[in-house]
Amino acid sequence: MPEPDSGTVPGTPVAPPPGALAPGSEVRVDVWLWATRQTKSRSQATSAGRAGHVRINGETAKASQKVRVGDEVRLRVEGFDRVLEVRALLVKRVGATVARQCYLDHSPEHLRPVGGFAMRDRGAGRPSKRERRELDRLRGRDSHEHG
Repeated sequence: MPEPDSGTVPGTPVAPPPGALAPGSEVRVDVWLWATRQTKSRSQATSAGRAGHVRINGETAKASQKVRVGDEVRLRVEGFDRVLEVRALLVKRVGATVARQCYLDHSPEHLRPVGGFAMRDRGAGRPSKRERRELDRLRGRDSHEHG
């Protein structure tokens, strides 16, 4: 069954809805972070600014500090910096495809752990010989070598 035509061609810029763009040449950084979907709520964006997790052009920014087109905004997320270049000023939250067009992401790639780590249930006692060998294999050790 064919998908309904949304009327847009992939890769074509999508215009923001009326009233979403800022009327002036600057907007509060917490509003911009929320509108471009960097934080889930405006209060989270404000809290990030208060906690010192937001920088504009290398300087620590308060939530009320203004951001302009061309500014570099760094947002600390889960221990890593998101480096964003402002391309358009939004004051209303928009869809993800429109929001992505309002910034350039210059964030460095960071490696995430591939697998989990071995956890034993509390009170399970000492591992059996078989469990110890499995743990050693998971850690990349040879279970026959001691030391």
